[in-house]
Amino acid sequence: MNDADLVAPPSQFRALYLARLRDFVREPGVLFWVFGFPVLLAVALGLAFREKGPERIPVLVVAGAATDPLAAAVGASSLLEVRRVPEAGAADALRRGEGLVIVRPGTPPVLAHDPSRPGAAVAVALVIDALEVAAGRRDTVAPRLERADAPGRRYIDFLAPGLVGMTLMGGGIWGVGYALVSMRVRKLLKRLAATPMSRGAFLGSFLLHRVVLAAVEIAFLLTFAWLAFGVAVTGSFLALAVVGLGGTLAFGGLGLLIASRARNIETASGLMNLASLPMWLLSGVFFSTANFPEGMRPLVKALPLTALNDGLRAVVLDGAGLAAVGLDVGILVAWTVVTFGLALRWFRWA
Repeated sequence: MNDADLVAPPSQFRALYLARLRDFVREPGVLFWVFGFPVLLAVALGLAFREKGPERIPVLVVAGAATDPLAAAVGASSLLEVRRVPEAGAADALRRGEGLVIVRPGTPPVLAHDPSRPGAAVAVALVIDALEVAAGRRDTVAPRLERADAPGRRYIDFLAPGLVGMTLMGGGIWGVGYALVSMRVRKLLKRLAATPMSRGAFLGSFLLHRVVLAAVEIAFLLTFAWLAFGVAVTGSFLALAVVGLGGTLAFGGLGLLIASRARNIETASGLMNLASLPMWLLSGVFFSTANFPEGMRPLVKALPLTALNDGLRAVVLDGAGLAAVGLDVGILVAWTVVTFGLALRWFRWA
């Protein structure tokens, strides 16, 4: 690799960028995955996890005359839903998740539950409270309840920045990598190798195309989230632009690295899936990375999609400025330098 591989006149970048833009516009399928799919996913998950108020917890009460008072006592609670089941099928109903507690008659009543199941302990406490109230318990303290909404803490608020990060990752890895390998398969790279164009200009044009397109993607998705669900950007737009630029370059460099030597679509697709699927699962697109064991978190934090999602959420939800997302931007810059440098060194035309 020499200086000619790194330096190129602006006309080369302009011509190469326009060629990439024409290829992108001519592919309606790409347009759908860039703009349509994230919108459909946001709508589906936003509606599925919309605020619906507290849901009633299902409780299984063994059917029979002896349990009628128990069913009435439990059903009086606004937080519990009574489901009558025969004694023979109660255990199976609990195993299938149709309820979290089985209430059986006795003196005192018998409550059966699986303590390892999420919410089971809360359900038991609510059933005991309902039975105590029905037995005549006097509540000497009646606190005044006030609703305190926390803006930015709905599931759709958490999801929207994650979908932006997921889209930038897909555009970088698949949009850049697939296009480059496709050109190699069609023997277009061999033709370009005969021109005075430098390697740096050619690969740089892919990153330039991604930067321009990513700006449109970020603006489109966040505007849709604001109009459809009220998800507002509360932080610095400069910080948002820097984080978005860092994520775009990091994933564009990763896409170039994956496609730098792959000779066919099958090999490239396998490598792209290998790179992207772990981040889909680990990097907090759909749920918080805090759910992972403590020992895994440094590894998860070092992934580029984690840094991108954390930076986007800090800016969009927490009102963070540029200084607050410095670590996330630093991780993205490191990924950009390493991946683009290796792609530039290992790239081959044929």
